[in-house]
Amino acid sequence: MIKLSDFSTTAPVETNKKKIKKEVDRLAQEIALLSEKLYANKKTNLLIVFQGMDSSGKDGVTEKAFRYCSPSWVSVKGYKKPSDEEFAHDFLWRVHKEAPAQGQIKVFVRSHYEDILIQRVHQWIDEDRVTARINAINAWETLLQKDNHTVVLKFYLHLSKERQEEKLTERTQREDKFWKHNDGDWDEREHWDRYIECYEDAINRCTIPWTIVPADNRWYRNYIVNKKIYDTLSALNLEWPALKSERFS
Repeated sequence: MIKLSDFSTTAPVETNKKKIKKEVDRLAQEIALLSEKLYANKKTNLLIVFQGMDSSGKDGVTEKAFRYCSPSWVSVKGYKKPSDEEFAHDFLWRVHKEAPAQGQIKVFVRSHYEDILIQRVHQWIDEDRVTARINAINAWETLLQKDNHTVVLKFYLHLSKERQEEKLTERTQREDKFWKHNDGDWDEREHWDRYIECYEDAINRCTIPWTIVPADNRWYRNYIVNKKIYDTLSALNLEWPALKSERFS
């Protein structure tokens, strides 16, 4: 049983920040090369899910991982409150149509897990419906794996409550951060403990495991994510496709 309180939100004290930041950039360049090979082969694809409390760095970590990649083979979908059209469908409708095609990497900034987090915290759905949705999520992710050769990576950005307060406060004090401020983030913060309970339950009931990422230190957070993505792509043993040509055969 995973308890988030057992996981640190900070980098190990002996970690060399300067070296790690250089490694983050090197890994990003390797990710770009491997993602191009993935696109060239078009035999498998990658779905990456980022979840975490407000200000945990979902956008920032996405930029650091894919900064050298072409938008031809890496795209990002951010999820907010469902539209009227989305509410008129089942909760997975809006995510299924965004699943990656062969050769592509798709990043979900927030995801289908919002429907068993915020709706559960505010008791907009009951526990029977939560269980039904968790089962549906597991079935959907398994379908992607088996039917479309999708590799699914899920990251929970593990931010401390103290660090979140610092980052939310920063958004009210720095001109370049004003655009990120949302009064609602402070309202949701009041439900911190319940959110953690719901995250733990989702993580423990998922078929595909999550990576718990210490998120208080951005540079270390970026390293853990980049390393996991790089290792996953490397394990696919991707090669450049052979030349297909009658003229040059």
